[in-house]
Formats: sequence, structure tokens, C-alpha cells
Amino acid sequence: MLILTCPYCGVAADETELTPGGEAHLTREAPGSDDAAFEAYLFQRENPKGVHFERWRHSYGCGKWFHAARCTQTLQVYGTYPAQTSAPPQAICDKISGARPGWSWRLFG
Repeated sequence: MLILTCPYCGVAADETELTPGGEAHLTREAPGSDDAAFEAYLFQRENPKGVHFERWRHSYGCGKWFHAARCTQTLQVYGTYPAQTSAPPQAICDKISGARPGWSWRLFG
């Protein structure tokens, strides 16, 4: 079972207490953007085998949205952080790099 710690209230919640929100760190298209850009925003998503950054909501807790970094192969959670953050904290990037040599946020961000 997937267990994520909410960075706001500190509760380690299993996935039944959370609501997935899809891929994290997407660039939202503004009103007036062209159709191709809006289509890409709506439908083009990463589906990696490995490190992935996701949005989650602590539905049955504080109700706040946050981001999680985890491996889609092993379900290893590298960390969680507030949703208002535009890139993962350095400590999480270091943890991922330690587990996966050669990994870099620059490949994703």
C-alpha cells in the first residue's frame, strides 16, 4: 500500500485517505492560448517507468494539495512537499540521485 506523509499536517496517510491529482509541475495554459498548446496541456502526460512527480490531496485529513516524488516501479517514496513549490526540494533530488545514480531534475524540470 502506498503511504505518503502530508507536508502540511505531518500525517502519514495511506492511499485510501488521499486523492490522486495527476502529474505535478505542469505549465497551465492561460486563456487565449492556441489550441495545440491547450490540447497538449490536457492530454499529453508523462507515464514514466521510474521516478515520477505527482499531485495528491489529503482528502480525509487537512484537505490540502501536495506533491510527491516516487518510483512507479517500486512504489518507493522519496518525499513529499507543498504544492506551491515549482520544483522539488534539493533534499528530495539528492535522495533520488542517491538511489538512482545519474538521475537529474534537469531531465524532468
